[in-house]
Amino acid sequence: MLEVLHSLLFSTLDAAPALIFAALGAVLSERAGIIAVGTEGMMRVGAFCAAVAALVMPTPLAVVMGMLAGAALASVHGFLSIRWRSDQVVSGIALNLVALAGGTFLLESLYGPNGTPPIQQLTRWDLPGLSGVPVLGALSGHSAPTYLALLLPFLFQGLLRRTPLGLRLRAVGDKPQAVATLGLSVAGLRWGAVLGSGLLAGLGGAVLSTAVLDRFEQHTPAGLGFMALAAMVFGRWTPVGAFLAATFFAFGNALRIGLVSSAPGIVEWVPQGVLLALPYLLTLIVLTLQGQRSSAPAALGTPYEQESR
Repeated sequence: MLEVLHSLLFSTLDAAPALIFAALGAVLSERAGIIAVGTEGMMRVGAFCAAVAALVMPTPLAVVMGMLAGAALASVHGFLSIRWRSDQVVSGIALNLVALAGGTFLLESLYGPNGTPPIQQLTRWDLPGLSGVPVLGALSGHSAPTYLALLLPFLFQGLLRRTPLGLRLRAVGDKPQAVATLGLSVAGLRWGAVLGSGLLAGLGGAVLSTAVLDRFEQHTPAGLGFMALAAMVFGRWTPVGAFLAATFFAFGNALRIGLVSSAPGIVEWVPQGVLLALPYLLTLIVLTLQGQRSSAPAALGTPYEQESR
């Protein structure tokens, strides 16, 4: 029993960081009033660029390149949403489609349809004194992004709740006119939030290709960007809430892996497709149970017009 719990916890901690980073990025963007539908595309671009960069440079530096790639795609979303006041949902969907098509084209053109060549994964850290401890030993043996993902949501929560910058970010998503009357730049705050969300989503994608996998594959990130949005909604647009929801969804993925490995006979009774869909099924169930309850920012998706003050 302890071995099963150990395996589930280890797999959850391996799968959770990508979701957590993307969900935090979505919280940051939407708290500032910009809908984060393009998170999936930003993750895909980040995963692809990190994998390609890792072929010619150290993997940690490649992760930074993946983050910058996510921010670059986010800047397009910011330009359309903030500068041109375009429909933010349409803009995000367009970015997802461009990332899907562009990533597939570049992958097949450069490396073939099976993915990039294998890369050097991020170094995994063994925590002294924990490796041999039942269950808790699962906390050891992970890469640096895993431990960052466990700490960042709480720092982010403190930033949004306890600092002037956090107050301004929340205010610009609820009452941008009030922020403007204080002489602050609504567009500047929103730009910062959108670029920050791109960095975090790019980091989530980079973690997929450099820590969870050792390459970029054609289906990456396989809908995890949309799952991160669901985690944000279930977490009521709060960093810690999004973190807990993302961890729960990652547990669903770990449970799927654990069922197949520890009870291989289950495949004879349950179709493989149902097991693959288990994390996404849990996402739908959670959103259904949440119903109409919402804590979305009041000005979410509403373009700010200076003359409306």
